[in-house]
Amino acid sequence: MKLATLKRGGRDGTLIVVSKDLTRAVEVNGIAPTLQQALEHWTDTSPRLQSVYDELNAGKRADAFTLHLPSLASPLPRAYQWLDGSAYVKHVELVRKARGVELPESFWHDPLMYQGLSDGFLAPHEDIPLQDPSWGLDLEAEVAVITDDVPMGITPEEAAGHIKLLMLVNDVTLRGLTKDELAKGFGFIQSKPASAFSPIAVTPDELGDAWSANKVHLPLLSFINAKPFGHPNAGVDMTFDFAQLVAHGAKTRNLSAGTIVGSGTVANITDSGDADVGSSCIAEIRMIETIKNGAAKTPWLQDGDSVKIDMLDKTGSSIFGAIEQKVRKTKGGVKAA
Repeated sequence: MKLATLKRGGRDGTLIVVSKDLTRAVEVNGIAPTLQQALEHWTDTSPRLQSVYDELNAGKRADAFTLHLPSLASPLPRAYQWLDGSAYVKHVELVRKARGVELPESFWHDPLMYQGLSDGFLAPHEDIPLQDPSWGLDLEAEVAVITDDVPMGITPEEAAGHIKLLMLVNDVTLRGLTKDELAKGFGFIQSKPASAFSPIAVTPDELGDAWSANKVHLPLLSFINAKPFGHPNAGVDMTFDFAQLVAHGAKTRNLSAGTIVGSGTVANITDSGDADVGSSCIAEIRMIETIKNGAAKTPWLQDGDSVKIDMLDKTGSSIFGAIEQKVRKTKGGVKAA
């Protein structure tokens, strides 16, 4: 099943069911007006939404309309909780190596995770605001899951059953601000502005055998200015699977329905430090350059640059729809509701 949110109907938008080929959609206000409400009553809403999805794909919905991806918000335009892990530990090891910092042994069995901005996400085709180029604007291509209500203290085995939807992420990062924030030892605030998610959220069964062991075994494609940037396989080198990440987040708290849990930057790194399949963030490329040549040369994103993040099925069709954004210089300010 594929779900999305139109940019109308208030801050949480309007829930729609989307056809498998992403060309048509149906509003489902009679089932749930928003994705958040659908998730809060998932046992009841899921089979009803699935029926709409089956009818839509069979051409049996007279109320279907042509889908225009730029009309979509992120599937959850805002969420009660956005927890981003760092499941690709080889990536973390590489970044720390370039800074001359050893990787603690605990990183291999205890996931890194931070709680990010969640009260308003960028739309998948919305510009990325850039106030100051010196802040080092970077993309981070990731995969994320959305849960229903998850009880505190759950095991990874139990957590797997609470994963209801998957999305792609551009976890926007301001690299020039991370160093000072990390030095304070109290988490990210300024260096982690609003992220964007893929136009479509999908149930795990849509991935077929590519969803296995609570991982997505497909390449995650990223492009900068229409040029291929990276295509690492999201199921390779993922030290912690999504069930482990959800359980980690729920160790001392309940996770409300609609909680989003991210994978961290997807990376396939060889022991030599080379990203043979490219990278999912500029920081990784710059770290490899620093290790090899003593200095980084790849620039951070600048005004006018474009970013695209996508994932294709075995037939070459987009599963989630692409995140397609441009960087735009701005003076900041409050975004109207």
